[in-house]
Amino acid sequence: MTSLWQREPVGVVGLGLIGGSLGLDLMAAGARVRALVHRPATAARARERGLAQEVSTDPAVLEGCGLVVLALPLDRLLDPEPALVAALPGGAVITDVGSVKGPVLRRWQELLAAAGGGPRPSRFVASHPMAGTARAGVEAGEPGLFRGRPWVATPEAGTDPAALQAVRELAEVLGARWLCCDAEAHDRAVALISHLPVLVGAALLQAADAGGGEPCAGEDAGAGLERALASSGFADTTRVGGGNPELGMLMARTNRVALLEALGHYRHSLASLEAMVAGEQWLELRQSLELSHRLRPDFL
Repeated sequence: MTSLWQREPVGVVGLGLIGGSLGLDLMAAGARVRALVHRPATAARARERGLAQEVSTDPAVLEGCGLVVLALPLDRLLDPEPALVAALPGGAVITDVGSVKGPVLRRWQELLAAAGGGPRPSRFVASHPMAGTARAGVEAGEPGLFRGRPWVATPEAGTDPAALQAVRELAEVLGARWLCCDAEAHDRAVALISHLPVLVGAALLQAADAGGGEPCAGEDAGAGLERALASSGFADTTRVGGGNPELGMLMARTNRVALLEALGHYRHSLASLEAMVAGEQWLELRQSLELSHRLRPDFL
């Protein structure tokens, strides 16, 4: 039997990095893609870039779609426009790509239950492709973004198995690795491996700025020495900390409890390292760094 994304059009709401990349890869796989965007200028540029076969600011563009992907920022995902909810086709499978799952799952179950006549709450599958770049907006979408990356779904006991399967088939045609887990477990995990690094990277940038100030001579005269010397290691460590401020704030706001727990773990580790340096415990420090060296491949 053919997959839902092959049988019926796929709706994509939002054509930023994730939505635009979805559109490009789905069309390359033979899907019919209809996209809903917020601004006429975005729609015009999305058509120029060929991110979907149909692009509109009118929610009616989603009519007839068997699968709708909500590729919206977290704030708009948690507080969607009523016109969007009302326009979702009654029999459609709905999924999202938000980086926090517990609040999104609860919110959309409430919205669909209250709407009546639209998709059943059981047809909503909360999901999250673990893929991204530093770019954003309608220019950011690129082919192959999801290839080899995890795509995690957080179904509940009442989730329609056919809806879950439809989202899995969507993820797999994009080349993603399919995973399922509990929504709260997902949020704790991403707090550690995705949201915490944003704040750690931000803190490192601010620490380098606050602790620097030594003037630099030569070609970069006038710049601080730490800025002139910063290279790939510093760039790699701080990439996410210097990313989209709005996204970072939304991740922290919507995943606050899990992020605070993650910050506690990090504070403990940092304090331990600081104590080793202050106490000149070089053997212990080397052993700690050797542990980190062994751990890193498991996270890549």
